[in-house]
Amino acid sequence: MAIPETGSAAPGFTLPGMIVLDGVRTDGEYTLAAEVGRPVVLAFYPGDATPICTAQLCSYQQELDDFRDLGAVVWGISPQGLDSHEDFARDSSLTFPLLSDVSGDVIRAYGVRAPGLGLRRSVFVIGPDGLVRWRHVGLVGVRFPRAEVIREQIEQLVV
Repeated sequence: MAIPETGSAAPGFTLPGMIVLDGVRTDGEYTLAAEVGRPVVLAFYPGDATPICTAQLCSYQQELDDFRDLGAVVWGISPQGLDSHEDFARDSSLTFPLLSDVSGDVIRAYGVRAPGLGLRRSVFVIGPDGLVRWRHVGLVGVRFPRAEVIREQIEQLVV
């Protein structure tokens, strides 16, 4: 599928995910439609505990309070299972949900599937209205948008 254009409706989905808070893992279902009314940052990343993915998600963790202060939620999405996500979250002290797209359906819906690589490192900011308001789709996946850049995009939505 094609990458959703800025201003278009974000493809809806429900995925299993988990979060580790205060040392406790909590599993749940995460549905994009349930977040209408606040910004959502979808950070698609190729693999748990890989050097670039760790740098990317840890940088977002450092800015997590700023994202929350703006009313935004951050979800990491990759094709690994929840147990892998748990190990990654614990080892990297991540306190936002990591969602598991084992089937690749959501990865395909957002047009970020990359044959041979799994997926292209990508970030989408979904507005409170459910529309794609900003996106960054990597070509080969070695670069990722800085948290400050994402925060600036969110600030434009909530002003």
